[in-house]
Amino acid sequence: MSALQTLAAENAVSGNVSAIGYGLAAIGPGVGVGIIFGNGTQALARQPEAAGLIRTNQIMGFAFCEALALIGIVMGFVYK
Repeated sequence: MSALQTLAAENAVSGNVSAIGYGLAAIGPGVGVGIIFGNGTQALARQPEAAGLIRTNQIMGFAFCEALALIGIVMGFVYK
């Protein structure tokens, strides 16, 4: 392979690395949101009188998980 072909191959791959990285980074918050709402539903079924506290904790956990996803997408643009 010549140096020009190697350089072209490196440029073709580097453009897709951030998209692949964000796709992998979105798996974590997706799993986290599923765990939060799954366990929240179980908690509501076991103790319906604590619904206000459980929902508050669900919303806070959801916000933190979504913040991680947003940080992941921003990093894809920052380190381009």
